[in-house]
Amino acid sequence: MEVKILLATFAIMFLFLGLKVINQYEQGLVFTLGKFTGIKQPGLRFLVPVFQRMVRVDMRIRTLDIMKQQIMTKDNVPVHVNAAIFYKVSNPEQAIIQVQDYQYAIAQYGQTALRDVIGGMNLDTLLTERQEIGDAIKKIVDKETHGWGLEVIGIKLQDIELPDDLKRIMSRQAAAEREKRANIIKSEGDKEAAKNLADAARMMDKAKGAMQLRTLQTLDGLGPTSSNTVVMALPVEVLEWFKKGR
Repeated sequence: MEVKILLATFAIMFLFLGLKVINQYEQGLVFTLGKFTGIKQPGLRFLVPVFQRMVRVDMRIRTLDIMKQQIMTKDNVPVHVNAAIFYKVSNPEQAIIQVQDYQYAIAQYGQTALRDVIGGMNLDTLLTERQEIGDAIKKIVDKETHGWGLEVIGIKLQDIELPDDLKRIMSRQAAAEREKRANIIKSEGDKEAAKNLADAARMMDKAKGAMQLRTLQTLDGLGPTSSNTVVMALPVEVLEWFKKGR
C-alpha cells in the first residue's frame, strides 16, 4: 500500500514538474539530452523532466539602445551620437543556436555600423538626413546578422550633440539668415507699396474731382476732436485753377 502511495506521489510530482506554460508572445525551444528536438507553441505543454529542457524566446519587437559615442565626421567635426535599434526574433532556432547572446551581438554590430556610416558623412548631411543614415546603418546590420534569425525593423538616430563653440557659430549663422530673409521681405513689401501708391496717384490724376474727394476723406478721418487743427496753405480750388492756367 505504501509503495502504491509513493508511486502515485512520484507520478504526480513528475507530471507537475513536466508541465510548462508558454505565453502567447513566446516560443519554446526544446532540447532533449542537449539536442534540439522541436519548438513548442504557446499554451500548456509537457516536457519530460531531467531529460528535456526548454528555452523561452520572446517573439515581440524589442528596442535596444546604442550607447552614445563620440564620432569624427568626414569634415573633422567631433559629434556625440546615440541611436535605437528596433528588432525582433524571426527564427528562434537560429537565434538561440547560432548566436550566444543575440541581443549583445546586434548591439555591437549597430554600434560599429553607426561609426562607419557617420564617419563617412559631412556634418550638414548628418543633421539633415537622419532617415537616410538610419536606413544605411540598418542595411549594414541586416547584412552582418544574416542567418541569426533576427529581423531589424528600423534604426533611428536619437541625439546628435555638437561642440559648444560650433553651436554658437550655427546660432549666429541662423540669426543672420533670419535677418536676411526679414530684410528681403520688407524690401519687397516696400516695393509693392510704392508701386500701389504710384498707381493710385495716376488714377487720381486722371479722375476729375478725385483729389478733392480724397482730401475730404482725410479731413473726415481726423474726427471732430477739438485738439485736431488742420492748416491748409491753399484751397483745392486754387490748386485746380493753377493747373488749368498751365
